[in-house]
Amino acid sequence: MGAGRRAANALVRAGLALGLGERNTRLLVVAGRKSGTPMSTPVTLIVEGEQRWLVSPYGERAWVKNLRAAGVCELRRGRRSERVRAREVSAAEAGPVLKRYAERVAITRPYFDAKHTDPVERFIEEAERHPVFELTPAEP
Repeated sequence: MGAGRRAANALVRAGLALGLGERNTRLLVVAGRKSGTPMSTPVTLIVEGEQRWLVSPYGERAWVKNLRAAGVCELRRGRRSERVRAREVSAAEAGPVLKRYAERVAITRPYFDAKHTDPVERFIEEAERHPVFELTPAEP
């Protein structure tokens, strides 16, 4: 991650701590798979009714590996915090979510080979490079 992206993430983190920012943006907090130390990064969720997905537009990052290992995480925004379970979905399930993500989060479009106007099949083809997790409430 470059210096510009780190600076942008710092600003988004500060806004999220105050409850500000895009409505579906959260601070993802997940235990490090080796250290157990909580790690955080800003993320934008795809929300359709009661269903929510977490997309890694930049590929397999540390938070993806940590989330795979932990299976649960916290989503924070302002004073609100929610514990959720994360299930990585298949390419067929990920395709429509990735398309919606590319349509809604324009800043990430350069990281996809498929264009946001392409059919879902193009996003299914590249789903392996962009992990997608379905989020559901975790038991207390």
